[in-house]
Amino acid sequence: MLYKLSGSHFDENVRRHVLGAIERIVNAEAEASGAPKKPEIRPLDQYPLVKNDPEATKRAVDAFRSYFPADRVKDTQPTTASEDFGSFGTEWQVPSVFWFVGGTDPETYAKAKASGTLADLPTNHNPRFAPVIRPTLEAGVEALVVASEAWLAA
Repeated sequence: MLYKLSGSHFDENVRRHVLGAIERIVNAEAEASGAPKKPEIRPLDQYPLVKNDPEATKRAVDAFRSYFPADRVKDTQPTTASEDFGSFGTEWQVPSVFWFVGGTDPETYAKAKASGTLADLPTNHNPRFAPVIRPTLEAGVEALVVASEAWLAA
């Protein structure tokens, strides 16, 4: 199993700019086409950016690196996934750390990597997502326990 920690985040100002641009374009197109009324634009749902607290992230990474083999703890790049986890740290104003637990069969992953088709592997929230239950479930529980112990010990 591969543990991935996402330490960086995207820019909230860019997000607001893009959402504003979408609204301006929709309104302009409606007006240009003679729509009888202005479009109603409202988000179905929205979440703040996931921002890992640097100190909490270091604590979790250090704990993972001392517990798991070195090849199982990796850093990741920011991802465009929609995730409500960002609400926890933001709304409760507490340090938070988001990490991934890999669940793809290692052979399937290696083949996809070799063929350049990693992006085609189904991920969570995809109906074809089917993590390998063992060892994924055990690894996820271990990660939670290790991170909890590191947090509670401080």
